[in-house]
Amino acid sequence: MSERITVERTAEKYGLFTAIGLIVLFFIMKVAGVVHIIELRALNFFVLAVGVVMALRFFSKEKPSSFTYLKGLGLGVLTGIIASVLFGLFVFVYTNFIDPAFMQSIVENEPFGQYLNPYIAAVAVAVEGIASGMILAFIAMNYMDTVETM
Repeated sequence: MSERITVERTAEKYGLFTAIGLIVLFFIMKVAGVVHIIELRALNFFVLAVGVVMALRFFSKEKPSSFTYLKGLGLGVLTGIIASVLFGLFVFVYTNFIDPAFMQSIVENEPFGQYLNPYIAAVAVAVEGIASGMILAFIAMNYMDTVETM
């Protein structure tokens, strides 16, 4: 079974789980009535951190002989990219089709809101998540045990 475990498949699996976690967090914040508080977007960072670290731990446990620093770094970054792009797509669909009034509320009430539309909001969320995923992967890999490649 470990032959089927690859960096790409692991990133896809944990990226999808992380995106689902981000969507669930969004709906929890929406139901709690705090989705408009921009500072709470920092919680997305923690959900992303859990997804990246879980992917790294899974891969290092299942393929310890091939878990190098660069492979782990790539896995963490790819997990963050997949999760962030999927969450960005969700934001686009939600603000454009499901709840356009939410997008209008952002435009009217947030700083620089007048420059936003569903496309820009989705791209901004995805880029922010990708950057966070890169940072998280770098930090996490400095604490992971890896195989020496020299």
